Amino acid sequence: MPRPRSLTPDQLASAALAVLDREGLAGLSMRAVAKELGMSTMGLYRYVDDREELEGLVVERVLGAVDTTPPDPGAPWDERLRTMVGRLRDTVGAHPAVLPLTLTHRHRSPSSLRWAETALAILTEAGLDGERRVLALRALLGYVIGAIQLEHLGPLSGAGTVTISELPSDEFPYMADTARQARSVGVEREFFGGLEVFLRGLGA
Repeated sequence: MPRPRSLTPDQLASAALAVLDREGLAGLSMRAVAKELGMSTMGLYRYVDDREELEGLVVERVLGAVDTTPPDPGAPWDERLRTMVGRLRDTVGAHPAVLPLTLTHRHRSPSSLRWAETALAILTEAGLDGERRVLALRALLGYVIGAIQLEHLGPLSGAGTVTISELPSDEFPYMADTARQARSVGVEREFFGGLEVFLRGLGA
């Protein structure tokens, strides 16, 4: 009998990520990942206790690719925060199905904690502390996660915007007009334009 092969955590995470990218979060299961690895579901349980542990491996696999090095300390605080947000968007945006998992596993992911630590240092240098700093980080994460989901699930250039732009103007004058303007807004402008609104409010 051949000895069972040994798999590394990175191999397990890569297989789970392949399933997520292809089938979405609903398709992630122990059975699906085992099939991706060419092994039985019971064989997968030799490496992880359950799906939750598998999810944690995937989150760390994705977030581990985010550069958490503090940006140039000589740059303005808002520019440094833009850099940190851009790094997160570039990496996580390549695997949008992982986004919900980053919320439930953020406290277990060393890479997530390192990103937040760097962001908090920048917010502190900007003069935020106590409850205001708590709310600022929470709102920043809320914006980034929501904006990435909108970019991939409901982009301004998508069919949903077209439908809204065709609503009757007598009933939805602002929605129809705004949607007509939104159709010309690109994804980069959408994301970083919204971030600018957030950062201006933060500096007020």
